[in-house]
Amino acid sequence: MGHERNPTYDVLIVGGGAAGLSAALMLCRSLRSVLVVDAGAPRNGRSVGVHGFLSRDGMAPADLLAAGREEVRAHGGDITTGKAISASTGPGGFTVLLQDGRKMDSRRLLIASGFEDELPEVPGIEERWGRDVVHCPYCHGWEIRHQAIGVLATEPTAVQEALLLRQWSDNVTLFQHVMHTPTAEEREQLRARAVTIVEGEVQSLQIAEDALTGVVLASGKVVPCAALHVTPRPRTRSTLIQSLGLQDATPDGAPAQHLKVDEDGQTAASGVWAAGNVTDPSAQVATAAAAGIKAASAINADLVAEDISQAVAAAKQYGMSQ
Repeated sequence: MGHERNPTYDVLIVGGGAAGLSAALMLCRSLRSVLVVDAGAPRNGRSVGVHGFLSRDGMAPADLLAAGREEVRAHGGDITTGKAISASTGPGGFTVLLQDGRKMDSRRLLIASGFEDELPEVPGIEERWGRDVVHCPYCHGWEIRHQAIGVLATEPTAVQEALLLRQWSDNVTLFQHVMHTPTAEEREQLRARAVTIVEGEVQSLQIAEDALTGVVLASGKVVPCAALHVTPRPRTRSTLIQSLGLQDATPDGAPAQHLKVDEDGQTAASGVWAAGNVTDPSAQVATAAAAGIKAASAINADLVAEDISQAVAAAKQYGMSQ
């Protein structure tokens, strides 16, 4: 039995995180019909709390999203659980196919689906992710301040991350792991800031009483550590994005880490905008929400222009028929 076809929405938003819900609220307040399609797997879902968001600091991510969904629905927006897998264009806009077979039509499309974090393959990191294994000093630095902080070097930026974290603690250790050897200049900087360099590959994490207590090297040595900073790789393999021809490839053939957009969030595809982590992997909750609002304003302006054009054409047609 086929799914009943829904009416055409003004805007379909893929992703119900901070960017998607903020855009939905703004568009609903502009009297636009809006549908949010959310897969229900927020990137920050395992974090203890949202940080750096004025008046919401420490709020559980699930509670923030629940409040956002309630506000969107209170303003007439629709929200459905599902995964958008492709989009096709037509005279009226877009038809988005969901994994369960449903098809949704809209005049404009906003992609706010974020990305997945590809974590280093070290036992213990996945289990502690978002708790005492973190990725952003500005999101988690206050919570791990004055503790023994480790930095797992998997990317060339590790040295600068260790130097940055020195702002929150005078006990910072750079675990060289599989990273290139620090340059003479980098070693000088680390030494000047009393950041310890530990050579050797990291084998696993030491956990005791549901807390990180140390980093275990391949040699068997355990280095005490209460928090570990890692740099995940953004993974944005999306069949929806690919169906729209928007995802560029990196020199090694892998999908690009983010979508390219203009200052208002518009992509290279006509009628398609994007906001949040899918365009900016470093965006925090507050900046993702702001990007969603900005994109929503641009989308509404674009729809206003189309409404005017259609009204002028209809008036001319009416005049000709008289």
